[in-house]
Amino acid sequence: MTALAATAPRAVPSTTPLRVVVVNGSPSEQSKTMGLADLILDTLRTTLPIEVTRVDVYRLGSGFTGALERDDVPPGIEDTIQTVENADLLIAAAPVFRASVPGMFKHLFDLVDQYALADKPVLLAATGGGDHHALVLEYVMRPLFGFFQALTLPVAIYASAGDFDGTTVLNPRVHGRVEVALIDIGNILAARVREVADQAEASP
Repeated sequence: MTALAATAPRAVPSTTPLRVVVVNGSPSEQSKTMGLADLILDTLRTTLPIEVTRVDVYRLGSGFTGALERDDVPPGIEDTIQTVENADLLIAAAPVFRASVPGMFKHLFDLVDQYALADKPVLLAATGGGDHHALVLEYVMRPLFGFFQALTLPVAIYASAGDFDGTTVLNPRVHGRVEVALIDIGNILAARVREVADQAEASP
């Protein structure tokens, strides 16, 4: 069995809650990035049953930041990395920091297995001070998940500081963008449900 086959994502029956993992790259507890992620989750809950796990990279501690290799991480961090790898849907959310994503966000994915995210649906989301930072989604985040052969959704979501009141997204344009992105997720999951049904029919 190849590494890719061994880590292929599960097809999700329609009655099974979707395992959604949010990787929050913000260094702050109250952040616009999590405000945007919360909007995505609240919208997703209106269409699908989901179980949400949130990974805040700033909470992972020195056992995480000091690890150069996967073998160096303590058991609790290993469990967190496996949770990311086993998600049905990964929401990768990060603020723009010095024209890129924060180092701790990238470091988490430096420790993820090369094939663990292959064909896994990944929704990209980012926040920044102004609209001119929006391309971080395309020149930093999409290539990162391209390396993993992940299924990054065509519509990524960006919100700038002016779209928020505190950590709450107010701009209707961002709300609309979230709804369009989640249509893609619904289509992908529906296709996988059909795949499971076809395989069951074909089995002797």
